[in-house]
Amino acid sequence: MRRVTGRVAVVVALVAASVVAVVVYRASRPPAAAPTCLVSAPSGRWHLDLEQAANAATIAAVGKRMGLADHAVTIALVAGLQESKLHNVATGDRDSVGLFQQRPSQGWGDPSQLIVPDFAAAAFYTALVKVPDWATMPVGDVAQKVQRSAAPDAYGPWETQGRALAEGFTGEAPAAVSCRFNAPAPAAAAMPFDSAVATELGPPALGTAVSEARGWTVAGWLVAHAYEYRITSVRFLGRLWTPSTGTWLATSPVVPEVQVGLG
Repeated sequence: MRRVTGRVAVVVALVAASVVAVVVYRASRPPAAAPTCLVSAPSGRWHLDLEQAANAATIAAVGKRMGLADHAVTIALVAGLQESKLHNVATGDRDSVGLFQQRPSQGWGDPSQLIVPDFAAAAFYTALVKVPDWATMPVGDVAQKVQRSAAPDAYGPWETQGRALAEGFTGEAPAAVSCRFNAPAPAAAAMPFDSAVATELGPPALGTAVSEARGWTVAGWLVAHAYEYRITSVRFLGRLWTPSTGTWLATSPVVPEVQVGLG
């Protein structure tokens, strides 16, 4: 009787040890990586969340659609970083709203318009080009003249990051924008994919040969908006991005048009 009890005790002990081992193993496995984006450019490397990356891509795309120099995109990104950290904020100081915290009472537009990133970006650029010598003035000073902020010295410290993001999202730096996530957006996007491409990027974008800088502008926009539009792959100039790898890998053929896979 004692021998049976002893054997049972051994079995119970082994089972308990196995359970403990499984629990320890499961607890030791690293959690799934949080969705994130990285912009790697000559001026620096910066991590963004998915919303920040999408908004930065929109700001850059609208600037290029309007025919402005990359420097204009730097200024706009600096302003967006200071005003909202590139988050589309529904409310703010007094009646401020959106990426640039623009105030309807100061003639920027209706709140329902200013909360739309591409409208807000276009409004910023329209005001920017009216500033005399904006292309040669210090970035922080130009942003202040556009924004008319109560904190005029707050924009300058963002110049390094704004410049790096502009290099990535305007295509100055190839394959600079990468995002990684495991699951696409559960809900529908704000507007259909084709409409968003036409509205924010304008032509040429997909299905036609483009210059290298233009192609990387389009590719960066697609990667930054991939979660929202359930994009499964982006190809350009012999490079392939997928959300699971979160990086640009060599592939073939090498074609001068941006190709996109939709889920």
